[in-house]
Amino acid sequence: MDDVLERLEQLRKEAEEALAQASTREESEAWYSRYLGRKGAITQVMRTLGKLPPELRPVVGRTANQLKAQLESLLKERQEAIAQAEIEAALSAEGVDVTLPGRPQSVGKLHPTTAILREIYRIFGQMGFQVYDAPEVETDEYNFELLNIPEGHPARDMWDTFYTTTPGLILRTHTSPGQIHAMREYAPEPIRVILPGKCYRHEDVTARSEMMFYQVEGLAVGERITFSDLKGVLVSFAEQMFGEGRRLRFRKSYFPFTEPSVEVDVDCVLCGGKGCRVCKYTGWLEILGAGMVNPVVLKNGGYDPARYTGFAFGMGPERIAMLKYGIDDIRYFYTNDVRFLERVG
Repeated sequence: MDDVLERLEQLRKEAEEALAQASTREESEAWYSRYLGRKGAITQVMRTLGKLPPELRPVVGRTANQLKAQLESLLKERQEAIAQAEIEAALSAEGVDVTLPGRPQSVGKLHPTTAILREIYRIFGQMGFQVYDAPEVETDEYNFELLNIPEGHPARDMWDTFYTTTPGLILRTHTSPGQIHAMREYAPEPIRVILPGKCYRHEDVTARSEMMFYQVEGLAVGERITFSDLKGVLVSFAEQMFGEGRRLRFRKSYFPFTEPSVEVDVDCVLCGGKGCRVCKYTGWLEILGAGMVNPVVLKNGGYDPARYTGFAFGMGPERIAMLKYGIDDIRYFYTNDVRFLERVG
């Protein structure tokens, strides 16, 4: 028995010295295999217990198990020390030079639609217009009927409307119903408002149209407002948005909620009116529709058409951005392509 116990004590000293020399994870694993593994020295000693007299086996077995537990505890401590040393070495190798200039932060940019909307707010704000927020989910009454578009009116064919499961409740097809909301809130006081927001139409998605898009409606109501006031506001807007010296063209048109009605074009900002692919070689680009508020709409909004007049206009901010930045496909606005935002932001 003494020989076995001496062998175990010798293995303990030898194993502790060897473990102290282990400096890497691989060396600690090799140490485990050498002393505690299935073919390790301690395991080999324990396998000889069956050859010992029965009365000696408990003493030798208990001593071997205690030694094994002790060595496993030492191994755990050593491996933790090795791991900490490796972390410190990695941090030391990747040390930060605090004297170097900092890395510049990546700064985001405004989406072109947001940038154009803010520019529109600024321009019309200088002319005394305030922003009025109207709901995107509308009733058929506000979206059509109060705008002089009763049920069965041919003008309804201009919009392919999204209807909800609630009868009479739709997604607005234009921002014009906001006119009624604004007029009914402020009547009979004079008002100057712009009504920005999203609109929805069930249309085929093409380079020039989307199922969801932004519009900005404009409305001014007061005494002795004339078509000349409308022209002056739009000329001022075009010059501030596209640059001084812009030429505008007013073409007669039809909208149920304005009378008379016009389509407004600006000379092509890309070719200067000479003709190019974007303007289809006409030299002109359409930017908005406008007109004097129909007396029926004024009355529905709470104003006496015998005393008050007004004008209204509607534009697409994406269309304005396309002209300003030379964008040839409206679908770019909704693709979340960072390259597009970097180019025009």
